[in-house]
Amino acid sequence: MIGGAPDAINETHDPTLHSWVGSANSGATDFPSQNLPYGVFRRHKSESPRLGVAIGDFILDLNRSAEIGPLNDLPDALRSAAVATSLHPLMALGGGEASVLRRHVSRILAAPKARPGLQEFLVPMHDAELLMPVEIGDYTDFYASVFHATHVGSLFRPQNPLLPNYKHVPIAYHGRSSSIVISGTPIDRPHGQLKGKDDAPTFGPTARLDYEVEIGLFAGAGNPLGNAVPLEGAERHLFGLCLVNDWSARDIQAWEYQPLGPFLSKNFATTISPWVVPLEALAPFRTAAFPRPPEDPRPLPYLSSAANEASGGLDATVEVFLRSAEMRRAGHDAVRLSRGSVREMYWTMAQMVTHHTSNGCNLRAGDLLATGTISGATPGTEGCLLELTRERPIHLPSGERRTFLADGDEVIMRAFCERAGYVRIGFGECAGVIQPARQMTAS
Repeated sequence: MIGGAPDAINETHDPTLHSWVGSANSGATDFPSQNLPYGVFRRHKSESPRLGVAIGDFILDLNRSAEIGPLNDLPDALRSAAVATSLHPLMALGGGEASVLRRHVSRILAAPKARPGLQEFLVPMHDAELLMPVEIGDYTDFYASVFHATHVGSLFRPQNPLLPNYKHVPIAYHGRSSSIVISGTPIDRPHGQLKGKDDAPTFGPTARLDYEVEIGLFAGAGNPLGNAVPLEGAERHLFGLCLVNDWSARDIQAWEYQPLGPFLSKNFATTISPWVVPLEALAPFRTAAFPRPPEDPRPLPYLSSAANEASGGLDATVEVFLRSAEMRRAGHDAVRLSRGSVREMYWTMAQMVTHHTSNGCNLRAGDLLATGTISGATPGTEGCLLELTRERPIHLPSGERRTFLADGDEVIMRAFCERAGYVRIGFGECAGVIQPARQMTAS
């Protein structure tokens, strides 16, 4: 990894680790002993939020483990963070402290059999309600896939798909954190201004509702206002990753985006997955940065380093599935629409952090940075319907057709990392069902 984040392959990545939690040893699970993502949950509505670690089909209750269980001998700062009601205190401690906690948890869970009494600290995942892992302060959405930028640009500017700045600067805009929701939250079809005949706008529900598959980067230890983060230190300011669906209303977007970019077409909802995969868990799956063609400009010095080129990328696969209301009634499984790879992103995680802070902007623990839509160069890797269909409908097993999302459609996103010699790890699901537009009423 870039910039001193926990990057060494260590005991927590050992592919021979097996857990006394049997479901963690299934090759199909997203949450083996080598992953250990963090989340926040509760068992019933009257219970306060609690920190947990996913292991197989269960959650290790970090709060109870740190209060009265096998983690009650943690250093004071870690123990205090482990009994909090959100991941914010743990994120703020930085990657080094989080790595210490991860090793403690790994030693507890990765053993041939449980020590007496350990089972009482497990909660079946199906008995838990998964909550927002942190109160997100700020949200920034990047545009880091050159293939997505080119595909979309070609729809609107066939002669000049990429604007002149794209290959020089990691493009981004500030989103709205108040409308970020956890996976499973229903998504209302939004209203907005739509371009009408002779550029006379109308107002109504979007007819071109879309998804965007992205990876989210949670900030860990922040940087003081005015202090830019150099590339070699960038990943020290990241805690972990999640999945992001940045829902988009394409017809609203087409009318409003000039000259300042998207607004109401984006801020009605953004869905994230509930589990935050620690950056350390991804160490075996780091790869070279996207190889820029020789004719492309080299990044400016503050965005360039040999270490970033050698290992700034991430070999993670992202998938999008769709299941309509009719498919659910007929008992059809969700159909996969696309499969892409994070390794094809033009800009790396470290470059995004460094550019974000290069003017002195201060990141704070729990801030969310998203990659933007992840698309590849070949058919079947498109990260949104706008690219995938290009107004040519896709056919569903129910006989239905789609160019954009219909009411009742469920979009499910998944991501995973796998590499020979290591255990496959996943991100869980990021899902939402489209609800009909609400009537606008006085409040």
